[in-house]
Amino acid sequence: MSTSASLLSSLLSSSSSSSSIDLSSILEAATGASSAGIDVTSAVNSAVTAAQEPEQAWESQESTLESQISALDQIQTDASNLDNDMQSFNSITGPLSAMTATSSNSNVVTASAASGSSAGNHEVIVNSTATTASWTSGTFAGSSTAVPAGSFTITSGSGTATTITTDGSETLSDVANEINSDNLGVTASVITDASGSRLALLANSSGSAANFTVSGSTTYGFTQAATGSNASLTVDGITISSATNTVTGAITGVTLNLLSADPGVDVSLSVVPDTSQVQTALQQFVTDYNTLVSDLSSQFTYSSSSGSEGVLASDSTVRNLQEEVLGALDYTYKPASGSTTVSSLMSLGISVDNNGKLSLDTSTLNSALQNNFADVQSFFQGSAFNGFANSLDQQLTSFISPADGAFTVDLQSMNSQITDLQNEVSDFETNYITPLKTQLQSDYSKAEIALQELPSQLKEIDQELGQNSSSS
Repeated sequence: MSTSASLLSSLLSSSSSSSSIDLSSILEAATGASSAGIDVTSAVNSAVTAAQEPEQAWESQESTLESQISALDQIQTDASNLDNDMQSFNSITGPLSAMTATSSNSNVVTASAASGSSAGNHEVIVNSTATTASWTSGTFAGSSTAVPAGSFTITSGSGTATTITTDGSETLSDVANEINSDNLGVTASVITDASGSRLALLANSSGSAANFTVSGSTTYGFTQAATGSNASLTVDGITISSATNTVTGAITGVTLNLLSADPGVDVSLSVVPDTSQVQTALQQFVTDYNTLVSDLSSQFTYSSSSGSEGVLASDSTVRNLQEEVLGALDYTYKPASGSTTVSSLMSLGISVDNNGKLSLDTSTLNSALQNNFADVQSFFQGSAFNGFANSLDQQLTSFISPADGAFTVDLQSMNSQITDLQNEVSDFETNYITPLKTQLQSDYSKAEIALQELPSQLKEIDQELGQNSSSS
């Protein structure tokens, strides 16, 4: 055995190998191992895997960073949702500016109010509604039946006259198409029922200005079905004429929808803040706040399943946000002059539990909205959009601003670290692992060849030793 080992060592030394080879494994294979020779592929893979150990640490760091980025992205999304709530409360088109209009007789008139409309009560009398001019022809056999030769003239409300002439080859559908292609301010269509087909002409808009007449040949037998006229109404005692039944401008920010006439009868309209929108928005604020607080708290809570805190437990930025969000609940509104019934979130029925979670008492909120809406608005918007909504918005923006927010800076740093780690792994593979694998492949292959030749060389040695023994 010692002679074989010496010979194999000599053979391996002559292979000019520059890398370390597990000689004992090779000898085991040469002297009665479970299989003859060396499994070059397995040997090389085993050596390369051991050499790649530093990569495992880098990949572990990369995995940790990816988990941190995912968690931070979620918290940033939560904070953005909460910030959107605050910006909405601080907007002139947000829920605190939403208005609703109610009518004492919705069969006669209904109304809608734009954000920022002035609250108030109004009286409306609908004397008549706007109508749309229309004419119909006499009855013909069908829409595809040729009509007799003839002509008729359509005169618009402005006095423009257009004559339509047929030579006896056109159908009602052809005549309708010609009228529509002339852009006369009317729409022509063919109406067919059990008695036959008729040509119907309808003004494109209601009101007296869009009224039109049809005159000329009696071939078509046109009769007027309706005259175009304006709506007549009074709003707060002022007489108004409208070409449509949708009246804007009579009351600033309010659109009136005239449904029927009821001459001389007052309909009361009330324009008030839309408290339902405010309640919905506040409930959304509570939900979004609790989601953010929950995700923040999870980072600093020990988990028995993972045996540790969250991946962002050591991130000071996340800890700072948690402190800012919880501290925001202490906000107190003080008007520049006078007093207010809504100085805190608690005044709105919003309370906080021991875990920092909010809950909303709708009874307290509804009371504040119905009885002290101006104070509710002042709490959120202040005297110049500088109330609670602006305060929390500014705090959140310092973290989530796409330009220079603390989270933005954190995420940029984490992504940069991941890029560096990926480059380090790539460089290590290129500059060390790949050359090492090539060298090991060569070295183990040479050792394998040497082992294959070893039996015959040992036989020659034995023969020589035998001859020498006989000579002795």
